[in-house]
Amino acid sequence: MDKIINFIKTDNFLMILALINIIIVFIMFINTIIIAKLKNKHEKFIKKIGNGNNIEEDLEKYMTKIEQIENVNKEIIKYCKNLDKQINGCLQKVGIVRYSAFKDTGSDLSFALALLDEKNDGVILNGIYSREMSNIYAKPICNGKSEYTLSKEEEEAIYKAINTEVKVK
Repeated sequence: MDKIINFIKTDNFLMILALINIIIVFIMFINTIIIAKLKNKHEKFIKKIGNGNNIEEDLEKYMTKIEQIENVNKEIIKYCKNLDKQINGCLQKVGIVRYSAFKDTGSDLSFALALLDEKNDGVILNGIYSREMSNIYAKPICNGKSEYTLSKEEEEAIYKAINTEVKVK
């Protein structure tokens, strides 16, 4: 151990340290030159791939656009889910029956019209036509039934509406 301490105190040790430092600085200088050349080659390669444009910048712009599109898609999906909730209460089913209310009137000018939503709630309209007058009556429909007495034409219109196949494109 004493030999090592004595060697450290000598001038030879300082010369070896100076030489090591010079070698390290030289290696750092060479590495800096190599890195600069590699960076230059990389930039030329990137521009060559991008047909004269910097492909990294193009990719960053592309990724920004993708993020914007994803945000818009999230908004569209949210909007569509809201529409799905709202459409349940909209009129979706229609059934109509034309008939002659009186024997003296032809051409089936009277009608029963059922307008229902997804839960078969809605209204039945019954338009009765005669030569002297025309009347329209409305009855509420809940779950495909009415608390009021229905005519056979009204029942048939409700049946047609309930059994109408809703086609979604």
